[in-house]
Amino acid sequence: MKRIVFLLMAAAACGGSGDSTTPAPPPTAAGVRLVEVASGFESPVYLTAPAGDARIFVVEQTGKIRVIQNGATLPAPYLDVTAKITSGGERGLLSMAFHPSFATNGFFYVYFTDRNGDTRVERYHAAPGSNTADAASGTLVLAQAQPFANHNGGLLMFGPDGKLYVGLGDGGGGGDPQGNGQNPATLLGKILRLDVDAGQPYAIPAGNPFAGQTGKRPEIWITGVRNPWRYAFDRESGLLYVADVGQNAWEEIDVLPANQGGQNLGWNLMEGMHCYNGSGCVQQGLTLPVAEYSHDDGCSITGGFVYRGSAVPAVRGHYFYSDYCKGWLRSFRWTGSAVADARQWEVGDIGNVSSFGEDGARELYVLTGSGRVLRLAAAE
Repeated sequence: MKRIVFLLMAAAACGGSGDSTTPAPPPTAAGVRLVEVASGFESPVYLTAPAGDARIFVVEQTGKIRVIQNGATLPAPYLDVTAKITSGGERGLLSMAFHPSFATNGFFYVYFTDRNGDTRVERYHAAPGSNTADAASGTLVLAQAQPFANHNGGLLMFGPDGKLYVGLGDGGGGGDPQGNGQNPATLLGKILRLDVDAGQPYAIPAGNPFAGQTGKRPEIWITGVRNPWRYAFDRESGLLYVADVGQNAWEEIDVLPANQGGQNLGWNLMEGMHCYNGSGCVQQGLTLPVAEYSHDDGCSITGGFVYRGSAVPAVRGHYFYSDYCKGWLRSFRWTGSAVADARQWEVGDIGNVSSFGEDGARELYVLTGSGRVLRLAAAE
């Protein structure tokens, strides 16, 4: 491993670059393994399940959601939106999220780029125990024009507060040419927070930082992201972990209070902990990462989850992440003030890691560009 730098959150929160570090992860560490659950998927980019549901739902970038039940992938898709999307590169069907009350209301949400390459979030309905959703039930929740083909973000996730969080990239193009990351008048380059249980199609939740401010989008929760791939809530600690893909040099992980919005993660003033393009920049008011790694060690971060399952108790509380190009598996624990117990796990050749996922029991999965679904397990 070339260079990883871990900084204290306290230093990052006040905008400084910090001068406290922890040792880089060991090059290998025993204790976990990855077990193949299924294969043959077409560009899998996300995995999820309703809480307590034994099924696993795999999102394919090409437009289908597939169900794994009792260890077998069902032949019929749960949902097929192939006709609605543009797929390829960073476009396509990118994620789904089940409503917290899915067991009673049957609602779930999908995020995709449409035939024009623009972002759409739609709500669908399914009988909670059914293995096929109602494909005709789609209703528009959010639409956002995309100026370029890349940096589409793509993650939907319900937070501990029951609100729907939507991660949007900066709109693409090298270096954020439109300045979207720092512009509160656009949704691009932001993480949004929506109340889908009030209003049509949503309401602005109380506490959103720009609510009621002229010229600023009230949906915004966090600003200054480039292409968040991906983020995750840790309900036990009350934290939000954001993995933001870098431009030319640095990949980053941010750790934020889940119940506090308004943080500015710095793009395109900053790339990781560094002024973008090496020029001077004002860091006042920015929240800098707790972890970064250089492009000597990868090319594009793939964010995961804090492990809260029961199969591997030794790593409960570890945040797992990877890199799309290098395919290593790393983790650390956030103590509330510093990174601790940073590891690089010896799990063999994973390949291109496209995403992570959690099932209904909060076990952790890794998805690969070759179409495999792998589950984290204890070493034998």
